[in-house]
Amino acid sequence: MVEFYKKVGKIIDRDSRYKADAYEFVLRALWFTQEKLKRKGHCSGQELLLGIQEFSLLQYGNMSITVFEHWGVRTTEDFGRIVYNMIENGIMGKDEKDSLDDFKDVYDFREAFRIREDYRFSP
Repeated sequence: MVEFYKKVGKIIDRDSRYKADAYEFVLRALWFTQEKLKRKGHCSGQELLLGIQEFSLLQYGNMSITVFEHWGVRTTEDFGRIVYNMIENGIMGKDEKDSLDDFKDVYDFREAFRIREDYRFSP
């Protein structure tokens, strides 16, 4: 993880919109999503965003939005920018079908990151 934080430090030097914790969270959410999908390789932007949604509710519950705002993340497109910053710095990969547009307006944060009474967590 030391190399990861060196690369994230370089990203933040150029693009200070998001805190280092946001980058670590996205990487951990990717691992969570891959495990959930029983896949080691590529996840689409929408698959990752659904994984981010579930992982954040497990990690932060109803505080997810507050945590994200602290990190500078306010929309699904912000998560896409974080992903593309990591791709450009060799932390993550992509395939030819991937685009930043895959992260645009996928869900509304106020709806996606609140725990509903009927919500069931699944590991």
